[in-house]
Amino acid sequence: MARRISDSDSRLGLRIKLRDLHILFSVVELGSMAKAASHLGITQPTISEAIADLEHAVGVRLLDRGPHGVVPTIYGDTFLKRGLEAFDALKQGMRDVEFLATPGTGEVWVGASEALLAGYVPAIIQRLAQRCPKVVVHAAEANASDFDFQKLRERKLDLMIGRIMNSQVDDDLSVEILFEEPHHVVVAAHNRWASRRKVTLAELINEHWIFSEQNNIVQTLVSGVFCANGLEVPPASVVSTSMSLHLQLLASGDYIGTLTNSILQYCADRWSLKILPLHLGIKSPVGIFTLKNRTLSPVVQLFVEDARFLAKSLTKES
Repeated sequence: MARRISDSDSRLGLRIKLRDLHILFSVVELGSMAKAASHLGITQPTISEAIADLEHAVGVRLLDRGPHGVVPTIYGDTFLKRGLEAFDALKQGMRDVEFLATPGTGEVWVGASEALLAGYVPAIIQRLAQRCPKVVVHAAEANASDFDFQKLRERKLDLMIGRIMNSQVDDDLSVEILFEEPHHVVVAAHNRWASRRKVTLAELINEHWIFSEQNNIVQTLVSGVFCANGLEVPPASVVSTSMSLHLQLLASGDYIGTLTNSILQYCADRWSLKILPLHLGIKSPVGIFTLKNRTLSPVVQLFVEDARFLAKSLTKES
C-alpha cells in the first residue's frame, strides 16, 4: 500500500526546490554569491532569489556575509547537513535505477592512500572490470590514517580504503577490517643485501634509508622498532611520503626502506624488489570506511565484494 502523502510533505515539496538547494551548496562551497553565479552560469540576482526563497521556506536566516565572504549561520549549517543527505539520497536512487535499467553499469567513487593505490586498489578495479566492464571507477588519494574523511563526509566518495591506526572511529563512520598486513624491510633484487640469509637492523644502520615524514604514523612505528632494539634511528637519505619515489629509488639498488605486504604483493616483481629476512613485528589493519546510515549503490557493493575477496589472498600471503 502506498504511503499517504501528508499535508506537511506536500507543503515541503512545494516550498523547497532542488535547484535552490543546489545553489545554496554552491554558494557555501565557493564562499561567494558572485562566484556561485559564475560557476553555475546564472545571474547573481537569480542566486539571491533562490537563497531568499529557501530562507522564507524554513523561516530563518541561512547565510551571513562576513569579512571572508558568505558563511552559513547556525541554522544554515544544520539545514545544509540535512539538505546534503536528501540530495545524496536522490542521487543514490538515480544510481540504483541506472543499475537496474542497465545491469553492470554505474560509478564507484573510492578514496585511498597512495600506498594502497599502488597495488591493492588497482587489483580490485581490475577484478570488478572483469565482471562489469562498463563500470567507471573514480579513485582519489585520501588518507584514512591521517583522518582525512572530509570528502567521504561530503559524499564525494562512496567509501575509503585505509589503515586503521587506532580503535577510535568517529561516530558517523562505519569501518570493516579487511586484513592485517606486516611491514617489511626491502631492497632491490640486485642490492648487496638481497642475497643474505640473515640480516640484523644493526647491520643496516649505515645504509641509505628512505623514510616518510616524522609525523607519519607508519614512520613512527618503524622508528619505534629501532628504539626497541636499542638502536638510534638511522639518518634518512631521502624523506618523502611519495610511494612512487620510494619505489623508484628502491629499484635503483642504492637505497633501503620499508614497504607493506600489499604493495609487495602487487609491485615486488614489477620493480624487482626483495624482502630482507628481518622481522619488524609491525602489522597494521586495513579496512573499508563508509558513512553510517548511507546505503551503498549496487555497483559499490560489488566493489566491496571484490575488495573482500582479494583481502583473503593478502591475509594468506602475510
